[in-house]
Amino acid sequence: MKKSTEIVKAYNNFEFMNSSDARTVRILSEYYEPKSRLEKDNITDTIVFFGSARLMAKKDAEKNLKAVMKAEKAKKRSNKKNIEAAESLVRMARYYDDAVELSKKLTEWSLTLPEETRFHICSGGGPGIMEAANKGAKLGGGDSIGFNISIPFEQFVNKYVKPEHAFEFHYFFMRKFWFVYLAKGLAVFPGGFGTLDEFSEILTLVQTEKVTKDIKIICYDEEYWKDIINFEGLIKHGMISAGDMKLFDFCNTVDDAFEKLKNHFIKLYKL
Repeated sequence: MKKSTEIVKAYNNFEFMNSSDARTVRILSEYYEPKSRLEKDNITDTIVFFGSARLMAKKDAEKNLKAVMKAEKAKKRSNKKNIEAAESLVRMARYYDDAVELSKKLTEWSLTLPEETRFHICSGGGPGIMEAANKGAKLGGGDSIGFNISIPFEQFVNKYVKPEHAFEFHYFFMRKFWFVYLAKGLAVFPGGFGTLDEFSEILTLVQTEKVTKDIKIICYDEEYWKDIINFEGLIKHGMISAGDMKLFDFCNTVDDAFEKLKNHFIKLYKL
């Protein structure tokens, strides 16, 4: 007797689920699946760290520089730009180390609060400043969150994020939603296009009152950010108001950033 062809349920039809027709289903899954997991662990308040995926700890940057110099020396014709790039990573390494320290201090402080009012460190889950944030949380004795994004380069879940707190996104806008939705504080460290995109989008949401909660936004290292973004030029040409500069604070030290974030939370949540 001939067997009848098995009919596959729609949600088990992977060809359909990965098609353009099912895009809305995939988008919704990147809302509901993280929501379910975060609620299960009572994670409602986060301090988000943004920054470059390329930065590394000073000791690793120095090791990388030695390796690059050795490799270039072995060539018949060395590339000066490779050495300059490695030297730049050594200079920029302090931001990685500062992000570790800030995350550690915030985690240690948060663990002194009642469990229902604790803040969780959150990052993009990858390398660089993201790794530094997750590492600092672990050193501080707490857990942290990693909202990873699947892209062709740079991005992987760092070892400081527990599997149960690691999330993998396909859609950038859904990942950004979760960054903003839970955030009560934000530390923006030096970074490139991705950091500028995330920072600008959150500023736009706050400026236009699409986000009405009081998020404390810290820009780490005033000199760096004023070199990258000509804030005064934007004001001069009428592209932003002088008052828009009050949407965020510049901080140049770990202690300053820690105190501003901590005091904001204490005042706002009456801790």
